[in-house]
Amino acid sequence: MNLYVLPAGPIQTNAYLLLAPERGEAVLIDAPGGILAKIDPILKKEKCRLTEVWLTHGHWDHTQGGAEVVAATAAKVRAHADDRVLIETPEIMERFMGERMNLRAIHVDYWIKQGDQLSALGTTVEVRHVPGHCPGNVLFYFAQRGEAFVGDALFNGSIGRTDLPGGNFEQLAAAIRTQIYTLPDETVVYPGHGTKTSVGTEKISNPYVTA
Repeated sequence: MNLYVLPAGPIQTNAYLLLAPERGEAVLIDAPGGILAKIDPILKKEKCRLTEVWLTHGHWDHTQGGAEVVAATAAKVRAHADDRVLIETPEIMERFMGERMNLRAIHVDYWIKQGDQLSALGTTVEVRHVPGHCPGNVLFYFAQRGEAFVGDALFNGSIGRTDLPGGNFEQLAAAIRTQIYTLPDETVVYPGHGTKTSVGTEKISNPYVTA
């Protein structure tokens, strides 16, 4: 499996393109603005078809390019139902952002939940619900690869902000401890912004949520 880390959009949100060239399949985790232009040449080079888009949560910077990607690729979309209102009526985010961003709704084909096991790219991926930054934030855990894509729940040395509508620090701290810090220490954590880290590193050094 090949992994491309692709920061995109106005605030450089991380999108992750995972490909299994031997199967001709690809999955995109999160879809910031302008991501289609970045993934299209990679898909062609790797001779892969984008089969699914997985949204870690419904905030605009992770979904801004989603409708464009789906229109171009016919990929199916998975997300957590607690963020349904943000994904299907994204204009509500413009109200608390205080600016027009011309966001487009995304049709979600499959609503995922805690404990779901997704079959993709020749492996099984576990879904864990990690609310607190956003009600529907989830992580995707690739146990065979030792990797977790966590959205904005946890960053390298930080955590997702909890002052936006739907945010709650106590809920986020509890979710990090029960859903992220229970993964093996060597698990590589790929966040929605910034550089990768590991579960073990954050458990002992994160100044906001320790184990």
